[in-house]
Amino acid sequence: QVQLVESGGGLVQPGGSLRLSCAASIPLGYYAIGWFRQAPGKEREGISCISGTDGSTYYSDSVKGRFTISRDNAKNTVFLQMNNLKPEDTAVYYCAAPANFFATMQAMCITDGKFTGSWGQGTQVTVSS
Repeated sequence: QVQLVESGGGLVQPGGSLRLSCAASIPLGYYAIGWFRQAPGKEREGISCISGTDGSTYYSDSVKGRFTISRDNAKNTVFLQMNNLKPEDTAVYYCAAPANFFATMQAMCITDGKFTGSWGQGTQVTVSS
């Protein structure tokens, strides 16, 4: 089973940027990877997912146009570039690799992580002035 470790979180002012990394313990190969977040008192939300086969991506409406997901299979790492951050982006961010197959990245992300798979420990992102 793949192990995932997130990094890159921190405190940033509104309008700022952060780049999150999700490092895998084994070659990512054809694993689809998703980024999910959970804010205090809120349900977990799937925000961006990337396919391991064709590189297709999905973004939730809440991050579309501001966040970019990418993967570097040579480094066994998936990235989430977050620009124009807003206070409502404050949350713990997790990356996950589902054990089952999803036909589309939208289908994977809209589960909000309700699947069996591997999860990282999370990284805190706080957007505040």
